[in-house]
Amino acid sequence: MENAASLIAIGILFLAGLALDTLGRRVHVPRVTLLMLLGALVGPPVLDILPENLVDADDLIAPTALTMVAFLLGGSLDRRTLVAHGRTIMIMSLAVVTVSVAVVSGGLILLGAPAAFAFLLAGISAATAPAATLDVVKQSGRTGRFVDNLRGIVAIDDAWGLIVFSLVLTLAGALTGNGGEGALLHGLAEAGGSILLGLAIGLPGAILTGRIKPGEPTLIEVLGLVFLCAGAALYLELSFLLAGMVAGAAVVNLARHHERPFHEIERIEWPFLLVFFVMAGATLNLAGLAAIGWIGLAYILLRAAARILGAAVGGLLSGLPMRESGLMGLALMPQAGVAIGMALVAAERFPGIGTQVLTITIASTIAFEIFGPLMTQFALERTAEDDARAG
Repeated sequence: MENAASLIAIGILFLAGLALDTLGRRVHVPRVTLLMLLGALVGPPVLDILPENLVDADDLIAPTALTMVAFLLGGSLDRRTLVAHGRTIMIMSLAVVTVSVAVVSGGLILLGAPAAFAFLLAGISAATAPAATLDVVKQSGRTGRFVDNLRGIVAIDDAWGLIVFSLVLTLAGALTGNGGEGALLHGLAEAGGSILLGLAIGLPGAILTGRIKPGEPTLIEVLGLVFLCAGAALYLELSFLLAGMVAGAAVVNLARHHERPFHEIERIEWPFLLVFFVMAGATLNLAGLAAIGWIGLAYILLRAAARILGAAVGGLLSGLPMRESGLMGLALMPQAGVAIGMALVAAERFPGIGTQVLTITIASTIAFEIFGPLMTQFALERTAEDDARAG
């Protein structure tokens, strides 16, 4: 009976997702936001009518969907993109991360927050939401320099996030006397291990795939790489986002016989992402918004300002027009599960302040998950208008 209820629920969610996709295009609201609101409605936050089996399956669906996203992001880092925009992507991504940490930590300290607490939230602020950002881009149908830069920045953000968060864990440990000495090494080891895993899967994948169906991997080959990457990363406690991105970049740059190496992922990813976004909405703790307090509101405002300022600094250093740089900051506003994972680590390592860090992160993630995609869509629409006027 439970399996039947889960299958019926999945069927209804697929049809509802199709309807919401159509609605989103007509009212100009990202389907990501609508799907998460649907998840909140049918999940525990409101009606709580989702079958328990489906809720439990999220532990399998989420890594699979996000690894698919990571492969596609890695696939966007081909030679032509890197030659044309590699310098801009690196400068912009580093500037956004650096400014985010500086603005959030400095602002919270000036408002009276303890230094260790401020640095932990600052490290978490660097994380973004690759799945939501990429889906809004795909829904918009936009191409060009702005989209290439956005894809590239989001693709490597996970690596910077791991390293920066490891640094702030070490700093917070020194400030509280709670022993953060091994955090940096652990973070570097996780980032390095994820890169090595991505290469271990991507290099053979580049050589072996696309042979059965010349020039393009088959669906079975693609799913094999995705599940292998996601499963191995989970087993080794590495970042499946970073591993998938590296594997995707390896395949797209080294497989000379491929024409469209990720065509099959593009065909099948949406059902996984649809369930992922609905389940993300179902797990939102709306009651946490009431407990966020003034310091949580300050964190949201500081992170939003830091995104825009960081992109502006990066654009200035890389030679982008100021308007385009500002819109990039808006496009990078979404934040999702990676931030909550970081907060869980902070809560475990620093019981005294970690609980409040986790509460604020969960509550702020709700805001950035719902409103962040709207900002991304707004930025894409403005760039489209600018291109039309220039043309």
